[in-house]
Amino acid sequence: MTLSQKKESSPKSAKSDVDLKYLAGFGNHHHSEALPGALPIGQNSPQKAPYDLYAEQLNGASFLAARHENLRSWLYRIRPSVVHGQYEPYSLENFLSRPFDRTNLSPAQLRWDPLPESKDSLTFLQGIVTVAGNGADASVRGSAIHLYSFSQSMDKQYFTNSDGEMLIVPQTGSLHIRTEFGALTLGPWELAVIPRGIKFAVDLENSASSDIARGYILENYGPPLRLPYLGPIGSNGLANPRDFLAPVAAYKDEVGDFELITKFEGKFFKSNTKHNPCDVVAWHGNYYPYKYDTRYFCAINSVSFDHPDPSIFTVLTSPSELPGVSNIDFVIFPPRWMVAENSFRPPYYHRNIMSEYMGLVEGVYDAKEGGKGGFVPGGGSLHNCMTAHGPDSETFEKASETSLTPVKLENTLAFMFESSLVYVPTPAALDAAFLQGNYQNCWANLKSHFNKIKK
Repeated sequence: MTLSQKKESSPKSAKSDVDLKYLAGFGNHHHSEALPGALPIGQNSPQKAPYDLYAEQLNGASFLAARHENLRSWLYRIRPSVVHGQYEPYSLENFLSRPFDRTNLSPAQLRWDPLPESKDSLTFLQGIVTVAGNGADASVRGSAIHLYSFSQSMDKQYFTNSDGEMLIVPQTGSLHIRTEFGALTLGPWELAVIPRGIKFAVDLENSASSDIARGYILENYGPPLRLPYLGPIGSNGLANPRDFLAPVAAYKDEVGDFELITKFEGKFFKSNTKHNPCDVVAWHGNYYPYKYDTRYFCAINSVSFDHPDPSIFTVLTSPSELPGVSNIDFVIFPPRWMVAENSFRPPYYHRNIMSEYMGLVEGVYDAKEGGKGGFVPGGGSLHNCMTAHGPDSETFEKASETSLTPVKLENTLAFMFESSLVYVPTPAALDAAFLQGNYQNCWANLKSHFNKIKK
């Protein structure tokens, strides 16, 4: 879908966006207040904050981080976050953290059909199923890949993740995300990032709908996601900072029975509160949830010959302790023109040091045939470090013989969660009925075309 098509045919979430306002810019120091004068002037923690609010700082980086990497926001709220009941153990049996069992780990290529719809009515948290992970949730390194499928809003339940930030990629269904900082709506072709420690709840946008919302989550244990360096590309291109949107302050002064679920060192805890946790009247800072519409991604592609490396499609990246080696990258393959001459245009066959999980939001990925038993929207594939992969046999034959005229790839959005650490599949993912047992067969018909006589 192109930008012009987007204006004519917006995702469902745009209906709610009419009523929501956003602050534009990636990493900007924003300020927002739901009541005039709620933000203190010239200082962060006055003896008495305006409207008799509590001042609370939320830090997403070490106090000593370099100024350009220091992440923090000040929140002015009706009650401070310390007001809650005792923590009690809580169970989310399919939502796992690294490390977990490596017994069945192998370099095999893996592919899954979409997560089946549950017969039960599940909330966002209950509908999360972990597929794979690497590193460790307490190491500030690594990540976990989850799928979600749910049909019930969280209502008076909220969630906060102390282990990492969560990148949410909807595949079907539109979401309404309530956060301490304000609300976001999110539909297919968009993404949202909820930083570590921020309280939020996920609802179906249309609460009266019986639809299933389904999608993908990348949980980042490492340094917060940031925009990649553009290098020789120059000043513009890829995901532009102006297109990232943060919520405006919108508080709830509500008393009642509320529940906060906390993920901490891979375990879950429940605490009860007598007030709505989203009671922030004003905030300022550069640590906040945000959303991005992938249709604004300015793709950079080959205009001469050869297929470019997938890194050129990076939207967000989390660095590692090694320069030039990412903890994780989030990469998309959006609609784009294919014009390379004398070239095999689909992704080439390759083995590489990075481990790749592929997902598909819509359409057909240009290296794989779609349809039943193939790579379909809502499905996923995993190619780990040095595991060979590439186009299936049918795609290879077509791309090798086709006339190389300019072609527009349309109505397709694939993405990749890429990491420098090996992704270990969960036992549940390896035993799942929706794991394709015949994935390897897509390359079985690749035959030798070797000819000693050079053409």
